[in-house]
Amino acid sequence: MKPKSSSESLSIATHHVLPNDTNNLNNLFGGRLMEWMDIIGGIAAHRHCRRVVVTATVNQVAFHSAIPYASIVTLEAKVSRAFNTSMEVFIDVWVEDAVSGVRSKSNEAIFTFVAVDQNGAPLPVQAVIAETEIEKTRYDGALRRRQLALILAGKMKPEEATELKKLFIA
Repeated sequence: MKPKSSSESLSIATHHVLPNDTNNLNNLFGGRLMEWMDIIGGIAAHRHCRRVVVTATVNQVAFHSAIPYASIVTLEAKVSRAFNTSMEVFIDVWVEDAVSGVRSKSNEAIFTFVAVDQNGAPLPVQAVIAETEIEKTRYDGALRRRQLALILAGKMKPEEATELKKLFIA
């Protein structure tokens, strides 16, 4: 399979925070944001492999700041790295004040999706080509994040984690 650039998977969604999206503090429900992240992340993964994808893990979600009612929320997702059948997707969340138009990064997340066939069996996916500096940084970090997750799940022995070793052994 021919590798694809990370930018080919770019997916963008914009939402307006409405009353039914908010909690009793008048901020966006964290669960609603996670739903939006899962959807846009899945679209990015699908664009990369052109297969049905399923969410395998939510690796990290960082709620840096609350998102108030009436804000405009834009989610940008890209595949940061692909492994055999899985794809790590980075999701950046931007908030735009509806009155001033000022836009700031509010949250980010890393999800893993797996390409599957009609029976749910994993399918191979093509590699990712990282082009920009941020894509290269995220691409390089993906292997370390994957190895750590495999160790924590008991699927890899710590001494097999070559990329993690580089961080601790000179």
